[in-house]
Amino acid sequence: MAQKDLIEKIRRLKNEKNAVILAHNYQRPEIFGVADFIGDSYGLSKKAIETNADFIVFCGVNFMAESAYILNPEKTVLIPTKLAKCPMAAMVDVSSLRELEAQYPDAAVVSYVNTTADIKAESDVCCTSSNAVKVVNSLEENEVIFVPDANLAKYVMKHSDKRIIPWKGWCYVHNKFTPAGLIQARKLHPNAKVLVHPECTLNVIDLADEVCSTTGMINSVKNSQAKKFIIATEVGLIERLRLEMPEKVFYQAPPGGTCLQMKKNNLRLVLDALEKEQFKVTVPENVRVRARKALDRMLDVDLRLEPAQTG
Repeated sequence: MAQKDLIEKIRRLKNEKNAVILAHNYQRPEIFGVADFIGDSYGLSKKAIETNADFIVFCGVNFMAESAYILNPEKTVLIPTKLAKCPMAAMVDVSSLRELEAQYPDAAVVSYVNTTADIKAESDVCCTSSNAVKVVNSLEENEVIFVPDANLAKYVMKHSDKRIIPWKGWCYVHNKFTPAGLIQARKLHPNAKVLVHPECTLNVIDLADEVCSTTGMINSVKNSQAKKFIIATEVGLIERLRLEMPEKVFYQAPPGGTCLQMKKNNLRLVLDALEKEQFKVTVPENVRVRARKALDRMLDVDLRLEPAQTG
């Protein structure tokens, strides 16, 4: 089926079934054309709460669809393919986390939203890439177990007096960016502003003009007088930036990065999800309730302190 026909059929089914399509910033650009909302994982899940849709089709990876269900259990949450699984989220498991907790009984557990529902349920609070520092610093505990991203944990260390115990996880996309790559990019594009995601290593972060979540990057570009930008995050965000701000120029920081799992979603699979109402994402109620508390506590931190963009 031609792309135009796929898009028309998806839009028709959305109306017929009262469905909403959520697309993460790292999705294929053609999916942006059928999405009702485009953004980061937690921001999209909050958007879903605001809709009266019966079906939520989440074009992202597994933990994102789980978060949508955790926050919207009365709605049917679908993911276009079961193969879209985040490797970093899979780097932490409940039994190993409990073993670490036993070693640090006084530590709070902070889980990045890039974790599965069962890990969120084990956590005291969740965080996003942009509010991680704020969430950690809001805690009464002086020790914090931070899962799963060691790079984000080390970034938090730079901005907190608390003792951070990082999990040894990483995003294979953001781990590819190097200081040499950024230095090369600056030489090639000396007038470009460098935006780096906090999932990158510290030696890359230290070379940035600004450290931002995906949503933060979009807002930074919109509000900046600069015309050229070097972007150190997954290439899908650059596709979105070019669509929304064609008057500005964007360069991928070498060596670049593509999340293969994110790209496993496509228009054909979105159509299949709507037509066949597959693949349904659910979370056991005892896990969902505990995970919801961790997410709600994160939101409470944002409400009590200055607003933050999700990441």
